[in-house]
Amino acid sequence: MATKEGHLGASLGVVELTIAIHYVFNTPIDQLIWDVGHQAYGHKILTGRKDVFHTNRQLGGISGFPKRSESEFDTFGVGHSSTSISAALGMAIASKLKGEDKHHIAVIGDASIASGMAFEGLNHAGVTDANVLVILNDNAIGIDPSVGALKQYLTNVKKSTQKRNNIIEALNFDYSGPIDGHNLNKIISELERLKTIKGPKLLHIITTKGKGLKQAEADQVKYHAPGKFNAKTGDLEITSSKVLPPKYQDVFGYTLVELAKQNKKIVGITPAMPTGSSLKYMMDEIPERAFDVGIAEQHAVTLAAGMATQGLVPFCNIYSTFLQRAYDQIIHDVAIQNLPVIFCLDRSGLVGEDGATHHGVFDLSYLRCIPNLIIFVPRNEVELRNIMYTAQLGLDHPIAIRYPRGRGEMIDWKQSFSRIEIGKAVQLKKGNDLAVLSIGTMAKQVSEASFDLDISHYDMRFVKPLDENILHTIFKTHSKVITVEDNSVKGAFGSAILEFAAIHNYKNTIQVIGIPDRFIEHGSVKELHELTGLDGISLSKQIKALLRKSPLD
Repeated sequence: MATKEGHLGASLGVVELTIAIHYVFNTPIDQLIWDVGHQAYGHKILTGRKDVFHTNRQLGGISGFPKRSESEFDTFGVGHSSTSISAALGMAIASKLKGEDKHHIAVIGDASIASGMAFEGLNHAGVTDANVLVILNDNAIGIDPSVGALKQYLTNVKKSTQKRNNIIEALNFDYSGPIDGHNLNKIISELERLKTIKGPKLLHIITTKGKGLKQAEADQVKYHAPGKFNAKTGDLEITSSKVLPPKYQDVFGYTLVELAKQNKKIVGITPAMPTGSSLKYMMDEIPERAFDVGIAEQHAVTLAAGMATQGLVPFCNIYSTFLQRAYDQIIHDVAIQNLPVIFCLDRSGLVGEDGATHHGVFDLSYLRCIPNLIIFVPRNEVELRNIMYTAQLGLDHPIAIRYPRGRGEMIDWKQSFSRIEIGKAVQLKKGNDLAVLSIGTMAKQVSEASFDLDISHYDMRFVKPLDENILHTIFKTHSKVITVEDNSVKGAFGSAILEFAAIHNYKNTIQVIGIPDRFIEHGSVKELHELTGLDGISLSKQIKALLRKSPLD
């Protein structure tokens, strides 16, 4: 953990619970499902992966999340929240149908249980006799502090001020607790008792995230995934004092505050990721117009739609991979009504060590087919600022702005705003015969790959609408075209260019470069770019190969 990074605080908080579950239950015959999986490191160490745990989240090593193909003890693969109750219930119903006598345990946090999907699972389980045990790990924090009325309810339960109307019992669960989640003997005793009770039941335990490491207990947000730290002292590594380009999330966060001070109609929305999205800056400075809605992506999107109907300018910031959970709401509640919601998709492209569940490599594909939706991919920090500025001035359609995890490349990024023309591409380099069309930060790799090559390079910027005027010019003046994107090659930017060529009967040679049609595992972004052929060296080889190729080959 100290040297390989990862999710520290959550796993420290469930050490006693992890030991107790594996002691009391006959895993993996009895099936244990961890919600999200942030807290499953102890589980992995206890279930045969101690000797390889040093490979955690490394390319070719074990995953940072439970993964069915990795161990029979990982009964359900996870990475996003609030799936554990539904999965455990599905397993329990299957066991009953097969005549099996086994237990099914779902461990879910107080932030995750507030999600709609968790309540759907509770609602169904409560009218079955399925042998399901839900363990509510209540520490009042997910990645950021938990929010909402349910959080307040659980706080009242812990303080013994909630005397009546137990919400869990009202859903036909056998409720027990709250108990101390760090008292190993107490947990074991209660789990042994619950083993004898049939049907749906819920054990409410109180834990401290980061338990046992004073720094992690004191700063639970920072130590959720703290990066590298001193294994002996627990202190974080001191970062360089060198001035670095900003993180894209911070460009979003600071720019939003700047714009919101000028435009009183702007509001910010995030589903439980104020720190990760940097909406926290607006929450600090303009709290009445910044909303953390909890782990509720569907609600976040429709909330933004409702605000847009009343003339507000909602910036709805959701990680690319999490927005998939609100697909119906994007179509039905935003796009069909053509409401000018501004979606800011953080963590697009390959995100690194979190792996397949977190890579944002499908957004261009799943968004491009939606009518009325504009899709913009900024090449750098200034482009991100300018499209945010342009969008809040008023658009006739909703817009999705997707940008990557990590730092940009500009120190002098906070420049005066300028308006971006919707659907307008830019030419970065003029050459002959071969044109490379890139989207977003892939422009940097293309520039590195082709600095000494006689090619044209275009930053298309908009995946929808395409700049058809410049495309006609490109196809008429270049015999070969390469498209480059950090999205799946299926159905995204390259596919849009192929469609354009087919519609207009262009016969140019076209090569589509992007994420291969498979799930990409965990590793550093640099390693994964090399693995998928998106690094500068790989792109250079592919460009040179097409340059050498005759049109008749």
